[in-house]
Amino acid sequence: MAPAPGQGNGSGTGSAADSDADADETSGPASGPGSASGSGSGGVAGSSAAAGTGSGPEADADSTPVSDADSEPVAGSGDDADPAPKRKPAPDADPEPGSDAKAHGGSGSDTESAPDSDAKPEPRADAKAASGRAGDDQGGDGDDGEPPVDQPTAVFKAPRLGGPAVDQPTTMLKLGDAAAASKKAQKAQKAEESGEAEKAGPAGPAGPGDDAERTSKFVALRNPDDPANRKPPRAPETPGTPQGAAPPAGAPKASQPPRTGVTAARSHVGPDRTTQQPLPPKPPLDLLAELTNTPPPPETPLRTTVRRVKIWTPLVVLLLIVFGVVQAMRPLPATTLDLTAQDSFTFDGGKPEIPWPSSGQAALDVQGIGTFGSSGDQKPVPIASVAKVMTAYVILRDHPLKSGAEGPKIKIDQAAEDQSQAGQESTVNVFEGDSISQREALESILIASANNVARLLARWDAGSEKAFVEKMNAAAKDLGMTNTTYTDPSGLNNTTVSTAVDQVKLAKEAMKQPAFREVAAMMSYDDYKGVNHSNWNHLVGHNDVVGIKTGTTTSALGNLVFAAKKEVGGETRTIVGAVVRQPAGGADNTILGAALDSSDKLIRAAQDTLKSSTILKKGTVVGYVDDGLGGRTPVVATKDVKAVGWAGLTVKLTFTADEVPHTAQAGTKVGTLTVGDGGTSGAVKVPVALRDDLVEPGLSDKLTRLG
Repeated sequence: MAPAPGQGNGSGTGSAADSDADADETSGPASGPGSASGSGSGGVAGSSAAAGTGSGPEADADSTPVSDADSEPVAGSGDDADPAPKRKPAPDADPEPGSDAKAHGGSGSDTESAPDSDAKPEPRADAKAASGRAGDDQGGDGDDGEPPVDQPTAVFKAPRLGGPAVDQPTTMLKLGDAAAASKKAQKAQKAEESGEAEKAGPAGPAGPGDDAERTSKFVALRNPDDPANRKPPRAPETPGTPQGAAPPAGAPKASQPPRTGVTAARSHVGPDRTTQQPLPPKPPLDLLAELTNTPPPPETPLRTTVRRVKIWTPLVVLLLIVFGVVQAMRPLPATTLDLTAQDSFTFDGGKPEIPWPSSGQAALDVQGIGTFGSSGDQKPVPIASVAKVMTAYVILRDHPLKSGAEGPKIKIDQAAEDQSQAGQESTVNVFEGDSISQREALESILIASANNVARLLARWDAGSEKAFVEKMNAAAKDLGMTNTTYTDPSGLNNTTVSTAVDQVKLAKEAMKQPAFREVAAMMSYDDYKGVNHSNWNHLVGHNDVVGIKTGTTTSALGNLVFAAKKEVGGETRTIVGAVVRQPAGGADNTILGAALDSSDKLIRAAQDTLKSSTILKKGTVVGYVDDGLGGRTPVVATKDVKAVGWAGLTVKLTFTADEVPHTAQAGTKVGTLTVGDGGTSGAVKVPVALRDDLVEPGLSDKLTRLG
């Protein structure tokens, strides 16, 4: 008699034979003592099945549960329940939903029925049909007697194909906790299936889809040595539990380590190999070793030195080539002319005796050579008509005249005509409306010493006498006449003052004008009316005297600025001097006679003391042309270098270089050697030329030059 359907955990003392007999009589509604909790799930969670379908080896062998392996077992095992006589299930007793027929379907009866497991299992279709009939018989309600409702009692598992197992991919993709839970459920289900197979006894040959035949091997991507991946030790098994048997229904599950979402990093050497960033290039020797399958030779100091030499040598050679080309193409420095001869020469002998006047002031020079000195206290004194030398100088400076030229016409004004009749000063007769040439006007002031014409020239040049006087003082300042002041163009005023030294400076500069020299050397001239006027300087025309201007007044006394010539050593020298404020004397005992007498003595003394001396002979090396890179070409004098002077005089030697080329033949003039003070007249000038050919610097000089 079958037990009531409500008692899922029947007595474990019932035998498997009784259970089989009852199953044959009732065609499935009755089950073994532990069949109350028979397989109630047909693959759908929470579904109920009729009792009696879960016991016996046939049901165990044919049915394949797919419920969650971690579901809790039904309370009350077969071992704990009191034995009860077999009876039909109560109408209201329904099996607990979600119960697992295999995992918890009466453990006691399953253990004792093991000897009957030798019976061959019926085909799966028969077992499923029996299960369906059993469900129909016991699924009804016992109170109203209505037929039971059909419920799913099994899961049809499609068999796998008989072909060989396919290797599964071994790379595990990280899907999070959902994938891990799914794998955990599959592992538990496989463990239950293997446990049920052991309980059911020997099974038939394994199908082609069994897990045992899978040849793939799972390879963990995590490092098993990482402490984060190590599993805790397994809990000790309960004594008496067979090896491989499922844990008891009430046994607590073993604790598992918490799963972390971070994959442990694995140590590696070298940069990350990504598709976005290529690996850094390897050294050339390593690449060569990979291509030739030859490992690079070991590093040694000698090998390192040789490699560095091989690397740096081409670079150094290239730099040297570039440096050489740049040095060779650079412009050559400008050539210079250097004087190596002595830069001065002193004449032998003592200083000459100069007959200086006993009173007043005096000064004596040789133009282009030097000065004899001066006498008297050089302080400003009235100079009378000697001031007309500055008037003529300013006119010729502003209105130059060529040699022999007459120049522009100057119209006579009424003031010039009126002043021509003055009895207390020297004048020439001119009439308003007439015109005279510039040259005649100069002759009037330098020879006849006409004060009225001097004022006429001032008005013609500057517009007024005052404006012209300003120009006279400016010119004196430019010439270095520091003790000179002009207040009128004629010198009649006693406020026009100067010194002998200052007047010599002006005379040397005025004698550079050809028209001035020509007029000053005239003994007389004829004016535009045909009247002849004699030169007040009676020395002109005698003893090579060539000028310049006298000046006498009762307040200024006798004054004279003179010039004379002297030929020495084939060169003509000009002697320039001045005497001022000379009292009456001379042959006629006048102030003019005293000035003429003192000047004549000075001129003759200078002419007598001048002499010529050869300083350098022709062909003497006087200097070198320096090409700027160390090359020096000698320069020689083209003729004898002679200096004119007097005993004790020291003259200077200077070079004036022409434009010196980088290449030239021997004998090319490259400059001038000047002996003296460098004046435009009187100084000795000798050309100098190359003794050897002048060539460009060599390549070695170009490459090694600096700067």
